[in-house]
Amino acid sequence: MKMKIILFTATLILNFTLLVCNSYAAKTPAEKLIERLHKLQKKGYMYGHQDDPFYGITWDWDANRSDTYELVGDYPAVMGFDLGGIEVGDSKNLDSVPFTRIRETIIKHHSNGGIITISWHPRNPLLGTTAWIEKDTVAYKQAISALKQMRQDTIAKKVINPQKTVASILPGGSQHAKFRTWMSRITDFLKTLKTDKGQPIPVILRPWHENNGSWFWWGQNNCTDEEFHGLWNMLQDYVNKELPTSIVWSYSPNLDGYWNEQRFLKRYPGDNRVSLIGEDAYQWGKEEDFKKQLTADLEFLTKFSNEHGKLLALTECGYQNSPDSTWWTRVFKTTIEKYPVCYFLPWRNYSKDHFGASKDAKTANDFKLWYAEKKFLFLKDIKKIK
Repeated sequence: MKMKIILFTATLILNFTLLVCNSYAAKTPAEKLIERLHKLQKKGYMYGHQDDPFYGITWDWDANRSDTYELVGDYPAVMGFDLGGIEVGDSKNLDSVPFTRIRETIIKHHSNGGIITISWHPRNPLLGTTAWIEKDTVAYKQAISALKQMRQDTIAKKVINPQKTVASILPGGSQHAKFRTWMSRITDFLKTLKTDKGQPIPVILRPWHENNGSWFWWGQNNCTDEEFHGLWNMLQDYVNKELPTSIVWSYSPNLDGYWNEQRFLKRYPGDNRVSLIGEDAYQWGKEEDFKKQLTADLEFLTKFSNEHGKLLALTECGYQNSPDSTWWTRVFKTTIEKYPVCYFLPWRNYSKDHFGASKDAKTANDFKLWYAEKKFLFLKDIKKIK
């Protein structure tokens, strides 16, 4: 009898184990990544960095280099990459990184146990200018001036107005066919992101970020809320149809300081369309203003993400050129550590404008002190957490 009980118990355990394994195996790469992010969120917060292995404060394009690694002996847990420029067939992105190298690095980082997030700064499909409105002011004025000389003032206002861009690429718009081509080029690249076994690599895709500002052509004053939802849904539906198993969608407005549910929901794509809620939060002005705004936003976003079952991250952040040597631990860490942020991602380290950790930054020693804390997660810390 005792032997039968033992055998019966062993059979139950085996069947349960097989059930759990089969259940996990049945999940898509995107679902597995979401599950992994939730596990990591409970363990601590991950360090991310944009373009980490491509260039640093004092170097460009060297192989096997990383400002993060050279400072702390480890790589970021999360690496960010941008696909701006791929839509028009460029071989390099808007920051001059070859797309072939981006692909190779994504595959390598994933194989090492890292997590990938991708942003997209597409050019203006209506005007032929960059994603930024402010940076194109000169181009607008030149175009208006040229058209005025041709006595086409009315045409100039219609052509140059950035508020017409989103409407022009929605179904029925004059640039819709062009934008469908652009979306196909994005998905063609994403389809090439595969493991050595041919499995799709999951990525956090973060389009139309900082939409509550107006410096991008998809921003607050450049399209209506309805047009923004149409833009989000059009891209998401297209990408999901082509890549149904590997994309985790992130919605990330800019630092606000005054979020409430009514305002936030105006452009929020919906719970069925978002898995990770992010925010881009840079300190551009006074320290006290930044801390006050970020605290207010994280209070709201924590409550919102908990109620809606979403992950939370600071999808872009930093203090340009690190003028304050203690900024990481004194300002940033003390603000974010109270909240369930699963990762934060400082922007790229370029020689003239840098945001992330580096031995060449004024904050180097301060960041190393923070790195020693158990809750601060890098690549080595997350490798075994699947």
